[in-house]
Amino acid sequence: MCRNIKTLFNFNPPVTQEEVRAASLQFVRKISGFAKPSKANEAAFLTAVDEVAAASARLLVSLETSAPARTREEEAAKALLRNAQRFPEKVKS
Repeated sequence: MCRNIKTLFNFNPPVTQEEVRAASLQFVRKISGFAKPSKANEAAFLTAVDEVAAASARLLVSLETSAPARTREEEAAKALLRNAQRFPEKVKS
């Protein structure tokens, strides 16, 4: 599950609230062990997602860097290259 959590800092265009929430949802799923909580745990689960998203958004706003902003396309290309190197048998000929 945590493999789906992507780096959100220093991108152009900046990260969206939806991306922050998606990463927060994956984090809460991982630490709770629930992909989808039961009705009894749903309120606590959703509250945790909201709180993690809020804390993450505050963190992203407060961070500073002198590095140039990355683009999602460049990062996706790098990920494809890494996967091709790690799993050469899955590369299509």
